[in-house]
Amino acid sequence: MEMETWTSQSAPGKQVLLSVVCLALGLALMIAAHRSGVMAGNARAGFMLGALLVAIGGWMLLASTRQNIVIDPTARCISVEDENCLGKKLREIRFDEVAEVQLGYLGKRSNFVTYYYLTLKLHNGEDYPLFSPGRFYPGSSDRATVAGWRRRLEGYLWP
Repeated sequence: MEMETWTSQSAPGKQVLLSVVCLALGLALMIAAHRSGVMAGNARAGFMLGALLVAIGGWMLLASTRQNIVIDPTARCISVEDENCLGKKLREIRFDEVAEVQLGYLGKRSNFVTYYYLTLKLHNGEDYPLFSPGRFYPGSSDRATVAGWRRRLEGYLWP
């Protein structure tokens, strides 16, 4: 039974949207604090928070990346291509380099924001995240979905 090539792409639109929201909220706080005329106490704190949000939003906008993952059972290779405003970066991991596939998560159940992803444990001791949080892969907030990805990948690695 021949397995098909598995291709998955992140959703950078959500990264950009989150960046724009941070930028807009930060600018609004900075303008409101500046218009109050008194740059002390709460107004100063609001201005500083706004400046922090602008910095975070700007950094997130520059760092937003489209990620393409191709798992090719014929070539026995996992290719991860990261593309941002500065260019492209390609990482290839051969199947025989992978020692283990683990399920990881980021966030807390109590705040209802949890992202799941896979961690490839490589024979050289390196941990490599696959379907990384913050890349907004469809289904990454559902543990069962990502556990399914793990089973599928393990089926490709060790048929």
